[in-house]
Amino acid sequence: MEEQEIDLVELARKIWSEKKLIFKACGWAALIALVVGFSIPKEYTTTVTLAPEAGASGKSMSGGLSALAGLAGINLGDMQGTDALSPTLYPDIVKSVPFSVELFDVKVSDIKGELNTTVYDYLKEHQKKAWWGYVFSAPFKGLGWVMKTIKGEEPKDTSRVVNPFRLTRDQSGIIDDLGKRIEVEEDKKTSLIKISVTMQDPLISATLTNTVMEKLQDYITAYRTNKARIDLEYTEKLYKESMENYYKAQQEYAVYMDRNQNISLRSAQTQQERLKNEMELAFNVYNQTAQQLQVAKAKVQEDTPVYTVVEAATVPLKPSKPSKPLILIGFVFLAGVGTCGWILFGRDLKKEFKDKK
Repeated sequence: MEEQEIDLVELARKIWSEKKLIFKACGWAALIALVVGFSIPKEYTTTVTLAPEAGASGKSMSGGLSALAGLAGINLGDMQGTDALSPTLYPDIVKSVPFSVELFDVKVSDIKGELNTTVYDYLKEHQKKAWWGYVFSAPFKGLGWVMKTIKGEEPKDTSRVVNPFRLTRDQSGIIDDLGKRIEVEEDKKTSLIKISVTMQDPLISATLTNTVMEKLQDYITAYRTNKARIDLEYTEKLYKESMENYYKAQQEYAVYMDRNQNISLRSAQTQQERLKNEMELAFNVYNQTAQQLQVAKAKVQEDTPVYTVVEAATVPLKPSKPSKPLILIGFVFLAGVGTCGWILFGRDLKKEFKDKK
């Protein structure tokens, strides 16, 4: 079998002979990249960083083992803990339907002070698109207008009541949009939690970032203190009942003693001892439940997680999207590679295809 060798020098000469075509294609690609880059609406990203309180399991670990596990990307503190709500579930919580629905009515204002609305209305009515987005959507809007004209205008639902169990098409679309704009990440090595929100307005981005951070903290606090709060409510109930029983037994003993001060009958003394014992027993129960109540209150405080804001939200000054240099480099690179491929292989394949015909 004959061996086929690729002469790289010959390929380079062939490409260099068509350098004008390559430069021309790259120039057109750069022009198109600039048009695309300036047509895409600007978006701003705000990021906050939280440091959660270290758990008891994390404190009991040795420093060397924890460091080695961190290098491997493993958080042994979370593995040893009994908390089912680990930071790895935070992104799913933020993107869940109930959490997103709570963000619908959050009041936001733009940086220019011209807009004062809710998150739902902002994402639905005040989003900018590139010019080709309007071009591509125009036929569908026209078709929808014609269908409404033929069928008649349907009454719009203006109740604005959101039922998470049965969402409308618009509400489902807004929830999907929020899920794409809100990001929650956990650093496995440092256990830091980063929350990022991307919006077309910098002030709205910063405002919504703060709101998401606060609601996520409230959600985690409610989850982790749920058992302790239930125990506290039950202990408070027992405390009130034991206090009423003690006061009742104390009153009965005092009334009996007032009525039988000068009576020396054995039966009266027996009744006196019984009432006194009941009063002391009620007092002991009352005292124990009072102590348990204080322990239950302390347990709620102990289970309440504490988050330290390492990096607070600030209004971004520069847009995060689109990256015009990256778009320019990508278009020019693709144009250069595509033109070189056409020079080396495309022309020959086209010529062979014509010759076969």
